[in-house]
Amino acid sequence: MVLEVGQSLALQHHYCCNMVEVITCNECTEDVKEDTRTDGNGHTLENVTPEPVIHESTEDPETQTQQTSTWIWSVVYLCFYGFMVQLKPGEPFITPYLLSTEKNFTREQVTNEINPVLTYSYMAVLVPVFLLTDYLRYKPVLILQSLSHVSIWLVLLLGTSLLEMQFMEFFYGITMAARVAYSSYIFSLIPATVYQRVASYSRSSVLMGVFTSSVLGQICVSLGGISYRTLSAVSLGFVTFGLLLSFWLPWPKRSLFFNQVRLEEQRKEEAAQSELARMKLEENDGSVAAQRSNHKSLSLANSAFVQMLKELKHVVKVPSLRLWSLWWVFNSTGYYLVLFYVHILWNKVYPATENKHVYNGAVEAASTLLGAVTSFAAGYVKIRWNLWSELVIGLITGVQAGLLLLMGITDNIWVCYVAYALFRGFYQFLVPIAIFQIASSLTKELCALVFGVNTFLGTVLKTIITVIVADKRGLALNVHSQFFVYFFYFTLLTVVYLSCSAFIITRHYRNQRAQEDTTEVAIATELTPMTTAASEGTTEQNGASIKT
Repeated sequence: MVLEVGQSLALQHHYCCNMVEVITCNECTEDVKEDTRTDGNGHTLENVTPEPVIHESTEDPETQTQQTSTWIWSVVYLCFYGFMVQLKPGEPFITPYLLSTEKNFTREQVTNEINPVLTYSYMAVLVPVFLLTDYLRYKPVLILQSLSHVSIWLVLLLGTSLLEMQFMEFFYGITMAARVAYSSYIFSLIPATVYQRVASYSRSSVLMGVFTSSVLGQICVSLGGISYRTLSAVSLGFVTFGLLLSFWLPWPKRSLFFNQVRLEEQRKEEAAQSELARMKLEENDGSVAAQRSNHKSLSLANSAFVQMLKELKHVVKVPSLRLWSLWWVFNSTGYYLVLFYVHILWNKVYPATENKHVYNGAVEAASTLLGAVTSFAAGYVKIRWNLWSELVIGLITGVQAGLLLLMGITDNIWVCYVAYALFRGFYQFLVPIAIFQIASSLTKELCALVFGVNTFLGTVLKTIITVIVADKRGLALNVHSQFFVYFFYFTLLTVVYLSCSAFIITRHYRNQRAQEDTTEVAIATELTPMTTAASEGTTEQNGASIKT
């Protein structure tokens, strides 16, 4: 089983909310308007720009300090929770555990009957969890995720049959789909002005949890001589502690779609009514008005959501959004298929007879660290993405295809380890670029919806490939044959990307040359009358024209 399975989905809300709020923060600017003011004598002052109106500005400093302290502690607690739920030191060793004499499943069973269930369950629960996350305001979904984590390790420890292992993968699919709740949850607790900073804290806590978990698991196996079963029991203890932490998470007051619209409508209504009118309304028919208000708010929420769905058709008309959305769908599909089955490949390349010679945890830790470095480096790449995006994607996808071919043909486990780490590093390099390119052109709500649609389409494609290639009802290929399929898949993507790049770059330079030619003709046309006038004649000082 892979470490950090589905982590990009979990962080897509995280990144998109971060990027969008930095670029177009409507909450911070909606109250800044041109206005007229009067001085102390009643005279009107024209063209005065009022200071930005912050909703918390009406409160006294003590209240603001208290609110700031509250969300700071909420962020600290949530980052600690994000770190702890990643502590599953047995996760990199699930596949060796299933193939060991303790569980005694065959490689064909794990490849063609157990692992495919993860993809199917993920696709089945992704959309319901995505919608329930916002409607239930995150916390219940995080509790569900923790319950699924506990179920995974309980089934792994106590189960012995093939069906029970398939149920374990089903719970794994739920945890993958529920990771979106953590990434978007943190933004419902904090003011928009600190989105970018808090996003980095949240991201770092998750990465540190993944890294620490992998290192801890490798140390326990290689140096401590701990069995896979004991390591699984340790993981069960950690996820149980994470379940307890989830019950103490604070309840957020707003979310992206439903509750956010409801709260905004309530705020506007309260601002429009005087205190006396509100009291009178509550006294006369408060219950009826409340029912009407709730019904109206729900209708507005539904219409807002439907409106965002309609706005999706404009996404395909923007070249950059279209390109990076397609990259997200197709490349993430291949990326996660590799992550799902690479541990089986390692076991076949090097079937270690002793647990201490299995280095899955160390490789996952190294690849996670490399992915973090490349993601950080991507923020400093300054090129004309509207011109060179296809070329960069094509070259990186081509390198990934070569690494997959190397993994498929090599019989050296260390070469396989290095190729895998580089494969993940190149993918993680493009992830923040894709997120920024998509999020910078969209609102926060539409951005989350676009990422959700992209992830769902990628999951559908991943399911189709799994049914055809891996499932026992399809071709049921062995793991080496699957990696050759993934190699051809990435090769096909490379050809498409490079072909599009050649077309775009050629068209760009043709247009540039045509503009230069047009400019030269325009300049020549402007100079022609002066030359003609000079050749037709000259003018004397007294104004008379002398013909030549």
